[in-house]
Order: sequence, then C-alpha cells, then structure tokens
Amino acid sequence: MSTRAQIAIQTGPEEWAHVYVHYDGYPEHMLPALAAWAPEDILAAREIRQVRADALDCFDPPRVPRILPRPTCELSHLYVWQDEAWVDATGNSS
Repeated sequence: MSTRAQIAIQTGPEEWAHVYVHYDGYPEHMLPALAAWAPEDILAAREIRQVRADALDCFDPPRVPRILPRPTCELSHLYVWQDEAWVDATGNSS
C-alpha cells in the first residue's frame, strides 16, 4: 500500500499548486528526500510517483497540479516550502 501525499507550492497571492506524490509520502521519508529539491523542481515534475534525494520518479505523461487558494491536505500528508525549507504541514492545513 502506498502513502500518498501532496506538496503545496505558492504560485500567486491566493494560488497554491498541489503536486501529487504516490509512494512513500510519510514524513520520515519525504522530509529528507525533499531537502534536495527546490520548489521549482517539484513544480516542473508536475506529478510524482516517488520523491528521492537523487531523483524524482515522475508520471509520464503527468497531470497538471491542482490549484487551490491555500495549502489543503486531501491525502495522507501535506508538505509546503516555508522559510527556505520543506515542512510537514499536515497538522496545520485547513
């Protein structure tokens, strides 16, 4: 079974792109793996099977990220770029 997650990246004043991640979305894996990637890298990937520190395993063709007015956790976990680092925002999303 996979642990699905979202990565929310602010792209405008009230616009957040939500990139889907299919596997290994739990914080113990995602936070170290995401540390190697900038928000631009994640946005370019568009839809991700798995985030690893050495590679983004992406769907081909990818679906376009959902755009929402704020970070919103719809899956198991939510990660956002905050103060120049990735953080687990699962408990803070509404």
